[in-house]
Amino acid sequence: MDQCKRKLLYVHMRGPKWQRRAASRCALHPCVLPSFDVPVYPFVMTTDIERFVAAPFIKEIGRGVKGARSMSRDDAHRLYAAILEGRVSDLELGAILLAMRIKGESVDELAGFMDAASAAFTPLPAPRGEFAPVSIPTYNGSRKLANLTPLLALLLAREGVPVLVHGVSNDPGRVTTAEILHELGVTDATTGAEVHNEFVHGRVAFMPIEHLAPELARMLALRRVLGVRNSTHTIVKILQPFDGPALRLVSYTHPEYLVTLGEYFEGVDSETRGDAFLMRGTEGETVAHPHRAQRIDWFHAGQRALLVERDAPTDDLAIVPDGRDAATTAAWIGAALRGEVPVPPSIATQVAYCVEVSRKIRARSLPAAD
Repeated sequence: MDQCKRKLLYVHMRGPKWQRRAASRCALHPCVLPSFDVPVYPFVMTTDIERFVAAPFIKEIGRGVKGARSMSRDDAHRLYAAILEGRVSDLELGAILLAMRIKGESVDELAGFMDAASAAFTPLPAPRGEFAPVSIPTYNGSRKLANLTPLLALLLAREGVPVLVHGVSNDPGRVTTAEILHELGVTDATTGAEVHNEFVHGRVAFMPIEHLAPELARMLALRRVLGVRNSTHTIVKILQPFDGPALRLVSYTHPEYLVTLGEYFEGVDSETRGDAFLMRGTEGETVAHPHRAQRIDWFHAGQRALLVERDAPTDDLAIVPDGRDAATTAAWIGAALRGEVPVPPSIATQVAYCVEVSRKIRARSLPAAD
């Protein structure tokens, strides 16, 4: 940053008094405007799009865990829409993302963010048939256990259920679902037509987030810059990617999200975006833990039903891959699909409930007979 820009930033940080003094004394800085209602960051905002002033929002959400105030649904919608449209400066965006990381999202904020996210991409056509599609988000991968999300997806597809897996293709230090699917011969679907073709042929469709929702992918990529995830990581997990009824498999990692997401699905989501299964993630993934069942709650039409109780810890462990790398995991999944090794009971139970509810969702969406 050159000396002119450093001085300009310093002036804006000091407040109106310094701004007026700078404007009266320095005719050599045309970027110091006569009106000081909106701070200017010329070293960041280089485009000619209409800038969104985020300072009032930062003032409310940036007061720390105890002092921060949550936004209304409408304000959250406005702010996140402006972020996705690229109308918020990098400096303000960093402040917003870190403030939300510290504060955590309220139910209304999640709803507003989802309103903006849903408007930022074109939903996929929901396939016809006996089953409603199942959406499996995969944005974590694995570091300790073998990632068995591909096994869940392939078992569902074998039952005739249309399965969309969407997520990241790679993540340094983790084994992603995409890497394992590639080892199993599943290629990326980059368009709605390619997703539909996979469904027609009874295959799992994997769509990278950059093709499903590019603006959301851009937000996820900021983790590499900031070092921490942001609210978009939660949004993509609860995203409804279809234009018709579907079953979303949603996971959470931090215990407080069981409460927040439960209230979200019960209060504002189920009536408009369809059914969801909510469970504690296996390293953040939506597949059941191979060694013990996790609690699974089913949200539908504003109602909540407990499908699976959490198992107590046990020494009776399921058979799992010897390694966690993509090739080893893919080979083991292939053996499980051929019946050469048993599918972990917790995953078999999860598959059975997905098939049952997917069929029910489709039945509900059919026109009533006269």
